[in-house]
Amino acid sequence: MVRYIVRRLIGLVVLLLILSVIMFGLFYMLPASPAAMSCGKACNPQTIEAKKRAWGLDKPIYVQYQQTMKGIFAGRTYSDGRKCGAPCLGYSFQLSQPVTKLIQERLPVTAGLAFGAAVLWLLIGTGVGVLSALKKGSVFDRSAMTVALVGVSMPSFFTGLVVLYIFCAKWQLLPWPHYYGLTENPAKWAENMILPWIVVAFLFAALYARLTRANMLETMNEDYIRTARAKGLSEGRVVVKHGLRAALTPILTIFGMDLGGLLGGAILAEQVFTLPGLGKLTVDAVTNADLPVLFAVSLLAAFFVITANLIVDLLYAVVDPRVHLQ
Repeated sequence: MVRYIVRRLIGLVVLLLILSVIMFGLFYMLPASPAAMSCGKACNPQTIEAKKRAWGLDKPIYVQYQQTMKGIFAGRTYSDGRKCGAPCLGYSFQLSQPVTKLIQERLPVTAGLAFGAAVLWLLIGTGVGVLSALKKGSVFDRSAMTVALVGVSMPSFFTGLVVLYIFCAKWQLLPWPHYYGLTENPAKWAENMILPWIVVAFLFAALYARLTRANMLETMNEDYIRTARAKGLSEGRVVVKHGLRAALTPILTIFGMDLGGLLGGAILAEQVFTLPGLGKLTVDAVTNADLPVLFAVSLLAAFFVITANLIVDLLYAVVDPRVHLQ
């Protein structure tokens, strides 16, 4: 187990380095200079050259990459005197702040949205999927799968606008979105996160319900399930201990991908509900051509996805005893 974890951690670092090279090249080797992109039409050649010198963009691309990666571990001082302490993921000259500080401010918002929605979609999606499989062909099964199909088909920005109209404008059961920090006002934070959680979870729960149903139908027809029933085990124990545990393996796989990707920024949900998270930061960075922010958020999202997949692989052995990590 320890050797497996060490190998995977080494692979994680190597993969992140490869991705950092690719993403840095995509962002900083564009035909248009990042300095010109951030300056707009009002820039003249002298201003652009001054920005390049100040940001270190006048150096060869491999030197820029080396300085960027060194800043993550040792910090960085730019040519114009601006300092960025370790871990320095870059400096947003448009916002005049280190990118690390921006991410530290926005990450708790996205994490609260991602983990809250993940709990909902995992419980509701797998629960509905198991019940649908056990009651195949029933009214519940057909109704649940119809709702799941609708949920998979509708994008979150549409669902978000619908629930805002129903719960905030028409029925006035909840206030219009206004983000409060968890430590600032826990009650207000939870109240304003209910709708974003529901909207994000609705899309994923629909997918998980359909996938769980298909996996359970396949698993419950296996020989070892018939053997467990023949041994006199209760139906509940057969379903939960033998059927569900085996059916959860592919669910864990996509859960790691979904949660890791969502931690990198739930762009649509954060835009609809005006949540100041990583998704909103990414949209603003695209609008303002803030390449250091885009590079840092992209690298962070890759880290979340890779780490989530490592954790999922370790959980395989817990969920399914047939899996052995070597």
